[in-house]
Amino acid sequence: MFLLQSSGCAAGADGSSERLSETTWSSSDLTARPCLASAASELHFSPASPEETPLLTMILLPAAALCCLASALVTMAAQLIQDHLTLTRRVGGKVSISCGGTEVCDRYVLWFQKKETFSMILYIDKENGYVYKGYNHPQKDDFSAVNKQNGCELQINKVKLDHSASYYCACWKSGGFIFGSGTKLVVTDEQPVKPVVSVYPAASAVGPEGSSSLLCLASAMFPPLVRFSWKRQKEDGGLEELEGEQLEIRESGRTASILMIHQKGHSTEKYHCYVKHEGGTVEAHTQQELPAAAASCPPEREPADLPALQPADLSFQGECRVKLFCLLYTVLIVKSLVYCCGLSLMMMMMMVVNNNNAHHH
Repeated sequence: MFLLQSSGCAAGADGSSERLSETTWSSSDLTARPCLASAASELHFSPASPEETPLLTMILLPAAALCCLASALVTMAAQLIQDHLTLTRRVGGKVSISCGGTEVCDRYVLWFQKKETFSMILYIDKENGYVYKGYNHPQKDDFSAVNKQNGCELQINKVKLDHSASYYCACWKSGGFIFGSGTKLVVTDEQPVKPVVSVYPAASAVGPEGSSSLLCLASAMFPPLVRFSWKRQKEDGGLEELEGEQLEIRESGRTASILMIHQKGHSTEKYHCYVKHEGGTVEAHTQQELPAAAASCPPEREPADLPALQPADLSFQGECRVKLFCLLYTVLIVKSLVYCCGLSLMMMMMMVVNNNNAHHH
């Protein structure tokens, strides 16, 4: 029997362990969360006057919360690898859903099925390949699992219509669960269709500080799930991967990615958009050039190499611009809040120092 036996968040106050075999989780529970309560209870305050104790609590508790949040973000940054966004199969076919990167896991790899809620299917022992299915899943006999090099696979030998769902692998890693990004199994007679990909400037002109944005639009694909990546062409002709500020917008029948660009100096750079899909990876039909920022704004004109925009694309592009501006304002507000919190913390620490000096005198 596999039990969740670990210290910290997973164990109860009496040291007992929560049994995973009878647990059904909602999607909001699938991220490792810090033990804020236990961290707060472990703070030991030195004896002080009644006036100082609340102030010390106000200073130390936010610090403890920030430390716990940092540990949670580190845990969430580590992720198992599920390369396939979707897998399309006919009824009666066979499917294998892969999960890589399990060498970081302690011992067991778990598999979950997500329909309306998350339900556990099975776990597999990395060391001996033992598979345990005692989680009362209604389709448990349809599934099996095997170990692979640096990973494992969930297998269905005879696909049924009610197997349509998303499947996630997970494991325990030094203080928290880490999950894969998930693979959606689509049971249908239709064949995958690659997306049509186009690149447009999301802003009509380059900003005064050389900032601009690009919109990559993927449409007319089946299944509708895609993954975007951006590359910039270097001076030597090579391509470098970009992992900057990106915003993804999903809508029925199409998905868009907005890339924020901060240009340096008076240079012209070329960008490529790649869309990964079950049918294959598709590159944008035209690479997008961004002109260097100018001191004065020239008259706007339509680039000759851009494809003609349909009315629906124009409407969607305008909606993307609005959402992009909302994102930028949100970032500015968050930065202001962080600054205010830091300033308040410094003022409280100064008050504590002044109080201590007054007591000494």
